[in-house]
This record gives sequence, C-alpha cells and structure tokens, in this order.
Amino acid sequence: MNEVCVTATHAVTGLGPDLNSLWQGVIAGESAIRPLTRFATARYLTGNASWIEGVESKSGQSGIYPLLEQLIDGFAPVPAGATLITASTKGCIDSMERFQIGLPGDPAEVPMAPLLRHIARMLGLTSAGININAACASSTIALARAASLIATGKSDAVVVVCMDMVSEFVFSGFSALQALSGTACRPFDRNRDGLTLGEGGAALLLMSREQTIREGRPVLGVVAGWGAANDATHITAPARDGCGLIQSVRQALMRAAIAPEQIAAISAHGTATVYNDLMELTAFRALFGERSIPLHSIKGAIGHTLGAAGGIEVALGLKCLEAGLLPSTVGLLEPEESGEGFLSCSTQPIEGNYLLSTNSGFGGVNAALILRREE
Repeated sequence: MNEVCVTATHAVTGLGPDLNSLWQGVIAGESAIRPLTRFATARYLTGNASWIEGVESKSGQSGIYPLLEQLIDGFAPVPAGATLITASTKGCIDSMERFQIGLPGDPAEVPMAPLLRHIARMLGLTSAGININAACASSTIALARAASLIATGKSDAVVVVCMDMVSEFVFSGFSALQALSGTACRPFDRNRDGLTLGEGGAALLLMSREQTIREGRPVLGVVAGWGAANDATHITAPARDGCGLIQSVRQALMRAAIAPEQIAAISAHGTATVYNDLMELTAFRALFGERSIPLHSIKGAIGHTLGAAGGIEVALGLKCLEAGLLPSTVGLLEPEESGEGFLSCSTQPIEGNYLLSTNSGFGGVNAALILRREE
C-alpha cells in the first residue's frame, strides 16, 4: 500500500481568508459567530451564524463561486493528472432560492455538474471528477476516498475541494428542526442548546510518497487511516451508543495499524447539539476507556460548516500536530460530565504523533481519519 502524504492545504472560514488566520483565531479563543445580515432572520430561532464577507449570491450566481475564488487563489499548483474530488451538502442551493422567488439567473448554475467543471478549470484539470454528498461527513469521506485511491495505486495525486454556504434554505431547515442555538453554540458544554451554522471551504492535495519525492513537495502530514460506517438508526438523530462512530474509528485504527493508545488528540465533530455531543463522548469512552486524551471542537469558533467541516478540521489538525498544541473549544464553559479527561477550557499539549478527526451526519453516517505527524 502506498503512503498517503498531504502536500498542500488551504482554508477559508469566518475567521479569515487562509489557514493561518483560522489557526491564530482558534488559538486566541476567537469566534466568527455574529449577527447574519444576508437575509432576514426574525422568524427563525436565531439571527447568528459564522459567515464570510463578499461571498453572497449576486446576479443569479451562487456565492459558492466567489468562495471558490478565495479558496483556490494562492493554493499550491496541482499536478495536471490529479483526480478531483469535491464535497458539498447543498452546493449552489442559494441560486435555486433566487429562481423560486423570481430573481434573475441562469438555472444551469444550480446543479453540481457545472460547478465541478468550473473547479476543474480553475485547477487546470481535464476531468471534472466527482462530488461526495454524505451529509456533514461529506469531506471526511471525500478525503477517505482520496486516501484509498492513492494507497491502492489508482491515483498518484488527488485534490479534495470542499465548500458550503449559509443559505436561507439551510438556515430555515435547521431552525425548523429546533437544532439551532439561540445565541452561539457551546460544544460539549453541559448547558449546550444547539448548533450554529457556518460557511467556508478547504482544499487539500494528497499524493503518494513516491510522487511527493519526485516533485519535491513538502509533506505536511500523512493520512494514516480512515473508516466510515452507518448506524442506521434515524434520519437525523445519532445512535445513542455511538456504534457507527465506534466502528468507523476502529476501521481507521486498523488501516493505520496502530493501537488506540497511540492516539494523542481528537478533533471531534462537536456540533453542540445535546445528542451528538453525548454520542461522541460515549463512543470515545468505549474506544479509549479512562485514558485522558485532549479533545476539542472548532465549531464554537467557525460554526458548523456542513460539507466543508471535515476538510477544514483536517487542515487545522495537521497544524495542531505540527505545533504540538490542541486549541481550546470556543464556547465551552462547563464541560459535560462524561467528557472528564477529554475536555479542557484551555489549549492542551499534544504528546504523540497521531490525531483522530471524526465527523457524523444525518442519516446515521459516521467517518474517521487518522493523521500522522511527519517526522
């Protein structure tokens, strides 16, 4: 099996136009959650979200397009023969909203196919690739798919591009589900009352070790293991016992050929909904026992970015391994009792080489990636 190296990363979030802005923001405990001005929010549970200036839908064009311009501008050159995998749960849904209310625009912009071709052109690729839509685990599964292609020799380079917007369609849906916090989300806090939506994107270039050496690329880290499982429990709620997440993490550990004791830190999904956070803590306790492992969620800083969440969290996770630090969970004041030994209200040191990154989503989907520090 070929070793899977991450050679380039980039992220755009509410905390700034690049990964360094995100890193500095979460280390400082900052949050990009603030009043949303893109559309009227008075009839919804909250008026807050984490959003990016200048990426609103204009002249019928989805805001995804200016978001992509920010994301791909300055990204490392991509090998011409690289495979493209994108991840998005709702894509250009903000354009569809405009057609529904009779505003001008081109209906051809709504489906994902033109967007995939646009991304391929921006990256200089000949193939439009595929899009992964697996709810909030979309980009985690896209990265797992990319790693699998490289590990099995089916591709030497894969670029993963993930993105999602805060649209009124999505905002109203989560409000109708009573899933939004009235203020700002508090992941793993015993008084948490719901998630906060966010928007953003990430781009990551994965390459085989051999191709990386041939092209003289830097190695930011290694995707050592991956796994995915469905708990088949409910259309929106997770299995209370965390069975799907446990299975996906065990798959990742097996592929990485490491023991649970070698995991040094966890980047959790941490949406701040009552059942998601409790499910994750239940799963981690089943996997790691009474061991104390630093754990955090970045959703208190940038909101829940849906299909982009896993990609952004992996890019940040590599920075965490490089620095040997796991940022605090923004919004966490009183940690959930079952998270004792995992949770901290301050930055924690990482003493080891492996970081576990997990995401879960509607329909019972769960996915896990294990990142390894480059020696």
